[in-house]
Amino acid sequence: MKHFLLLITIASSILFAAMQERYIDNRLLASGIKIIDVRTPGEWKETGLVKGSIPIMFFDERGGYNVELFMSELQKHVNGKEQFALICRSGSRSRVVADFLSQNFGYNVINLQGGIKDAITKQMPLTPYKGK
Repeated sequence: MKHFLLLITIASSILFAAMQERYIDNRLLASGIKIIDVRTPGEWKETGLVKGSIPIMFFDERGGYNVELFMSELQKHVNGKEQFALICRSGSRSRVVADFLSQNFGYNVINLQGGIKDAITKQMPLTPYKGK
């Protein structure tokens, strides 16, 4: 019986997990949704961050990654039930991470298409990255 309940729980989290694609806009920012910026510190310094976003690097400059470290940081800011958004430079890396989080952990994730480039073009509010 325990195994059956566990199987149902896992299956339902996979079925209800979602990854959406959308472009950033003022309505999204006004909603207060958490935005996780998965770029590198060098990229954060270069362009700044969308105001209110949370910088948590996924891929480093060489394309390497540490899932455990990323998940540990992510879980400090996002619970497993709330929807949140991911942003990178152009939307490619964040799409990979969004798919990964949705499929493997059941997160409800929005990939911000066009990334920070789109945010800059649309003159979304940015803040400088101050480092840790």
